[in-house]
Amino acid sequence: MEISDNILKRYLDRVWFVCGTACGGKTTVSRRLSEKHGIPVYDIDSMFDVHQKMSDPVLQPNMNRQFKDADEFFGRSVEEYKAWLLGNKAEQLGFIIIDLVKLAEKGRIICDCHMTPSEARGITVPERIVFLTRDPGNSLVDEYCSRPDHQPFSRWLHSATDYEKAKATCSETLRQLNEDAISEIKSSEFLYLDRAQGLSVEETVNEVEKHFGWDTAEGVTVRKVNKGTDLAKDLLQFVENCSWTEVRDHVADLIRRWRFRDWETMFAAVKDGRIVGMASALRSDYYPLPDTYPWVSCIFVEEEERGNRISGMLISQANEYLKEKGFARSYIPTDITGLYEKYGYRFDDHIINYGGGSDRLYVKDFS
Repeated sequence: MEISDNILKRYLDRVWFVCGTACGGKTTVSRRLSEKHGIPVYDIDSMFDVHQKMSDPVLQPNMNRQFKDADEFFGRSVEEYKAWLLGNKAEQLGFIIIDLVKLAEKGRIICDCHMTPSEARGITVPERIVFLTRDPGNSLVDEYCSRPDHQPFSRWLHSATDYEKAKATCSETLRQLNEDAISEIKSSEFLYLDRAQGLSVEETVNEVEKHFGWDTAEGVTVRKVNKGTDLAKDLLQFVENCSWTEVRDHVADLIRRWRFRDWETMFAAVKDGRIVGMASALRSDYYPLPDTYPWVSCIFVEEEERGNRISGMLISQANEYLKEKGFARSYIPTDITGLYEKYGYRFDDHIINYGGGSDRLYVKDFS
């Protein structure tokens, strides 16, 4: 049985992938993102033993191959070693996908893994994955073995009768694997950050946050607005006094009469107890397009708070909500070029509003 890519992408749309080459910084960046955003990390390396016990020796032969000692393990040729490592990775991928589907039902997940661009295309989209790379220098094995979580491998390597020969085989294998991976990554459509760029851990984390749409303004939270609440009253006051005169009365009337149906709603960006921005999720907007929905609309941030990425937070929250409601995409109407592309939207068409004016329609596919 084969599962189509669009199905996998839909079920994995709450998974963000941090991939790359050995010593590229995947684990460090994944853990830092987890700490900052409270999102669990799924580490495929830590799951290998679990998946191995579930595997079948015939269907997953590489995962089940046994070695009597380090001499046999490192005594293989570089090509044999590479083929075995790549075979392990390919065989484990099915187990990983099933785990991630189950975990994503509970919320967002960060996956720390070794996926290649060709594998990534089948299960995710560019805005939910980043590759962290490292030039495969001669010190790669020493750096790999120096990490506390890699001590079992380090002891295994040092147990070889001819340690230097075993290390040379390991080093050349990793070098070739990294070279092949880096070549594919850098020629792909995916974002990559190379350690040669000289970015600190925090700078790398910031770049990944921007790419994922997780860069949040300090002290700002986005909340869904419910009918009859204090937040709804505060939002009405915010709209009545905002500078967006073209739509102010219309949006105020929507909130005052609560003219939202079914899943339609508003979102408010709150800072220090006061509302500084808003957005909506609507079935219809100021356009004669009844079959085009849902709309992420009414996006507004007060002037003194602009430039702090609050719009991105509002759009991200609205899209997360719409995904939970079962939608596969969302639309944004605008007369601006070059803004919503940053949030994963693409230009779809020119549209005419009820007033006879022309706007641009942007769409974002969730999977």
